[in-house]
Order: sequence, then C-alpha cells, then structure tokens
Amino acid sequence: MSSSRTIICLLRNDLRLHDNEVLHWAQKNADHIVPLYCFDPRHYLGTHYFNFPKTGPFRLRFLLESVNDLRASLKKRGSNLVVRCGKPGQVVEDLIKQLGSVTAVAYHEEVTQEELDVEKQVKDVCSRNQVKVQSFWGSTLYHKHDLPFNHISRLPDVYTQFRKAVETQSRVRPVLPTPAQLRPLPRSLEEGPVPTYQDLEQTEPVADSRSAFPCRGGESEALGRLQHYFWDTDAVATYKATRNGLIGVDYSTKFAPWLAMGCISPRYIYEQIKKYERERTANESTYWVIFELLWRDYFRFVGIKFGNRLFHLKGLQDKHVPWKSDRKLFEAWKEGRTGVPFVDANMRELALTGFMSNRGRQNVASFLTKDLGLDWRLGAEWFEYLLVDYDVCSNYGNWLYSAGIGNDPRENRKFNMIKQGLDYDNNGDYVRLWVPELRGIKGGDVHTPWTLSSAALSHAQVSLNETYPSPVIMAPEWSRHVNKKPVGGSGPSARGKRGPSHTPRQHKDRGIDFYFSKSRNMKTSNYEV
Repeated sequence: MSSSRTIICLLRNDLRLHDNEVLHWAQKNADHIVPLYCFDPRHYLGTHYFNFPKTGPFRLRFLLESVNDLRASLKKRGSNLVVRCGKPGQVVEDLIKQLGSVTAVAYHEEVTQEELDVEKQVKDVCSRNQVKVQSFWGSTLYHKHDLPFNHISRLPDVYTQFRKAVETQSRVRPVLPTPAQLRPLPRSLEEGPVPTYQDLEQTEPVADSRSAFPCRGGESEALGRLQHYFWDTDAVATYKATRNGLIGVDYSTKFAPWLAMGCISPRYIYEQIKKYERERTANESTYWVIFELLWRDYFRFVGIKFGNRLFHLKGLQDKHVPWKSDRKLFEAWKEGRTGVPFVDANMRELALTGFMSNRGRQNVASFLTKDLGLDWRLGAEWFEYLLVDYDVCSNYGNWLYSAGIGNDPRENRKFNMIKQGLDYDNNGDYVRLWVPELRGIKGGDVHTPWTLSSAALSHAQVSLNETYPSPVIMAPEWSRHVNKKPVGGSGPSARGKRGPSHTPRQHKDRGIDFYFSKSRNMKTSNYEV
C-alpha cells in the first residue's frame, strides 16, 4: 500500500461528477481516490452579526439529497463518497495519518473568508505531512485566468462593462468529460454515514404544495431539470418573457440551488444552450440564461476583488448610511406581517419553502433597505439562513446592490411596491396564494386593502389590524397607483408561467426591465437564474 498513490478530493460546493476538474485530475494521477465531503459544524452555528442559524432546514434538506445522490453516482463508477462530520482540515489530517499513502489533496478554490480559512488549514496540514496540494478554479462560467483584465483589481465596478468585455474578449472553456469509472477507495476505508437532521440538531422541513421549487437536490436532479426545461418543454425559448413570474415551477430555469452546491456546472449549461441554439432556436431568451450566469460570475469576481468588504456595513463604496435597527419592523418583514401584501406574500413563501422569485427578492430587499431603512445585513443574513439556493457572493453582492452601497451605477434606486405588485401580480393571484386572509378581496385591490371601504373589507371578511395589519409604513409614491388598479378580469392566472401581461419598456442593455419608483427603467442584478 505504501507504493500506491492516493489523492483526497475535498468536495465542497462542487457536488457533481461532470465537469469536475478535481476528480478529472485525480483520476489521471492516482491509484486510489478518496472523494470526501465534510459536514463542517461551523456551518450550523449562527451568522456573523445577528446570530441567525447559518444553514436553515430547506438548504440542509437539499444538501443531504445532493450528498446522497453523489454517493450513489460514485458507487456506480466503482468509487464511493467518504463522509465525515468535522472541520475539513482536521478530517484531512486524520485521513492522511490513517491511510499513510496520501500523495495529494485536491479541491476547488472558493472566494470568501471562511472558505479561504478552510483552504489555509488544509494547506497547513498538508505542509506538515509533506503532502502536495492541488487546487482548481471551477465555479464560474468564465475561468478567472481567462478574464480580459490584467489583474482582478481592474475588474469593472459596473456589470455591463464586465459583461461586454468578457463576451468580446474571453471564451468559455470546454466541459470536462464525466468519467465512466473512477479509481477505487483504499481498502478498509469506511464510507461513513450521511448525518441526519437530528445529528445536526436541525428539524426536517415540511413540504408545501404551493412551492415554486418542489425539487430535490443532487446532480441527477439538476441534469434532469435541464433536460426538462430545455429539451422536453422548450421552456428556455420563452425564458425572457416568463422569468418574472411568481407562481409555478417553469417560469424560470430554477438552476440556482443546484448551481450554488455545484450539482450542475455553469459551463455545462452554456454548452447545452449553444447546442439548443444550433438544433432548435437562438433568440433573446436563450441568450438571457447566459446573461444571468454572467451576473453570477460577476459577483464571484467582485468577491475576490473586494474581499471582506462584501460583508461590511458601509459596503463596497465605503458609504455611510444611517441604517436603523428596529427589531419590531424587522420581525414584521421577516414574518410577512408588514401590511404590504406583495412584500408579505414573498416573505411567507420564503419562510415556508426556502425559495422566492427573483422579482420578489428585489422587492423585499428594496422594501427593507429603502422603505424601512433597516440595516441591510439583517436581510442578507436572513436570506443566508433560509434560501435553498444561498450563494455567498450572489447573496451579499445583491444585498449591497439593493442597499445602494454595492455595484450599482445609479443613486437612490428604489422599487415602488404597489406598482411592482400590479405589474407582476395584477389580479392578485400570487398574494391570495400566500396571504389567504386576503383571499376575499378580488382583483388588484388585494395589493392595497387599506384603501378599501369598511363595507368592502367586511364583505371580504378582512378586518384591518385584526385579521391583517395596516402597513407599517406608507411611501408617498404608492398613491399614484391606487386608483389605477385593475379589478377582476382575466390574464393573471395564465401569467403564472408566462410572466406579466404588461411588458415594461425595455432598457437599451439587452432588455433589462426593472423599474424606478418614478417609472424610469432600471438595470437589474440577479438573485436566481
């Protein structure tokens, strides 16, 4: 055994076999491979500032499904997934001592401090034990070494400049093949059990039939989702028109949770888009999936450029904002009790399913930071806890963007909650789905119950401040839309998958369609593809 070469492949946010350079390299350079996943106890402690649980029940369920799926796939290829509970550095050192023939430890590089600390600990362990360290970059569409900038410090601070540069001056590297067979584990090495919710002191979440993301974790599920969305339904060909939907599974790709855990490679999505364009159709919708993947890339590179400033109160701009810390207002926001139905519906969906649409995320973030004036980090850490598709760079990058202290070229960007509700849920179907106490209010009136007469409220069996709260705050711009609400009518139910019947005037940059409160068009950042 001493003459054999063993490589430990430390897997983190790369839970897949396809396009996985760590496994690809190890297969060529080892007699035995140890695919390793560590359930790091630090991931189940509190968040940095406000001590919310770091990993909530929905993401944990998705992670457990992903780990089990990867183990099953590895077994089919003559290998297995070794699972341990503990800090990766310590686990790796224990395995090096146990096996006695480890020649290298390989992993994909991460960006932010906690992940970099893990990498440093692994490097220190390997240095002490005279084991080689081999790291790779595999989390983005464009490789960091292929960016058309001399140094990461020259990364543009505006997304559009970044996008135009990489699209014209860089190329996407080809997808690495999926191995038919893998080198076996060393003999006598135990696989280790996948922990339960109880082991991790968590509670298993209850499924909600209303969820827009009723999907399971794992590479198999991710590839199946792509097959469904691209090839079985051609939904990708209308993605740009439907992506602002609120109800149903197919209004958007829903790739984000699998991307966040590395169950699917962005390069593989790109490869399949290009194949779809060659074989079926190429249009603005197929391009727009790539456009959103580029947002994900951008925030990852922003994380490299700015480091821990991604988490600082003053953000990337070192900008002082007199944020409030009103816990009562925050509790109303996170529990969906603000009295603003569009905000409340989105927050309840998040709390009950771990998912929220891209449109919803931008609105609730704007409401927290601009209408309530609360510390943006409250929202960022609450999302970190609950989101099934939590990705550190995308989450914090987008919250900084919404708060006006990140990568946003415009000042004072703000969403008009009533206008947004009427544009994207104009008959109120989404609100009634998640705020059932308002289901007696018909049509668009459901977005502003406080404007209804006592008789209308009584008829709808709504009692303000008893069955549903009055708004915790009133924004002056809301009044411009109160008398323009559609009442009854048709169309919004069909829009559950098709997006809004009203199509906003398009921004010159490939049709970005977000609003200012003054009805001017605004450019977006992306939360979920």
